Amino acid sequence: MLTTDFGALYSGDCLEILPFINDATIDTVFADPPFNLGKIYGSKVDDNRPHEEYIAWCEKWVAQCVRVLKPGGSLFLYNIPKWNILLGAYLTKLGLTFRHWIAVSIKFGLPIPARLYPCHYSLLYFCKGDKPKTFRSIRTPIETCRHCGGEIKDYGGHRDAMNPKGVNLTDVWHDIPPVRHWKFKSKKRKANQLSTKLLTRVVELSTHKGDVVLDPFGGSGTTFDVCERRERHWLGIELENCDVIVERLTNAELDAHDFQDHIEERTW
Repeated sequence: MLTTDFGALYSGDCLEILPFINDATIDTVFADPPFNLGKIYGSKVDDNRPHEEYIAWCEKWVAQCVRVLKPGGSLFLYNIPKWNILLGAYLTKLGLTFRHWIAVSIKFGLPIPARLYPCHYSLLYFCKGDKPKTFRSIRTPIETCRHCGGEIKDYGGHRDAMNPKGVNLTDVWHDIPPVRHWKFKSKKRKANQLSTKLLTRVVELSTHKGDVVLDPFGGSGTTFDVCERRERHWLGIELENCDVIVERLTNAELDAHDFQDHIEERTW
């Protein structure tokens, strides 16, 4: 469908394409499948499956992703907690090592009666083996008030002893901006689009330049856009929106807000 100096995009069902990828060839997998919430992605995507059918479908492509992952490779799975708690158990059953449950703070919409207000997506982080072959430390800027400019926390009175390069990245990401403005979205795709900031963290955390990243659910192409800019090789699969991805990678224009966030973070 599309090839660049860094990657290749394949149009089709990931369950039909993944078997053609050789064992142990991928450094990092990032998967953001449909959440089975009844959304309309197009005529080819079924986002309203019975519970057991959805989990069985996920287990098929998850097993393929584990197969192609290199020893020490990292796997990130983005979904709602309802599904990730089950898929996390399946990843453990397949022999992967749990690293983190990352809470990405994004409000779902309206509160649900008789339940707590859901306000985070789950980003599972597993590795193949006892520990990841690549784990790069990321530091984030010290938070300041957007009104007065003062620092929000006093860090227990130990602010002067803190690393001047920033704060260690935590497993709660409350600074991922939603992509809402149509200036940064394709008119051809109504579904949500991931922030480049989220994918930049995943890529920088788990890979070096020249490593290979696989995304079996390309969506709007955020993973591939980030890999192009960060000089990572990539393999992408998308069933419904390949034209949107091609358009994005051919006419790449980074969100200025996201770009500012990226250059403020420090990675080693």
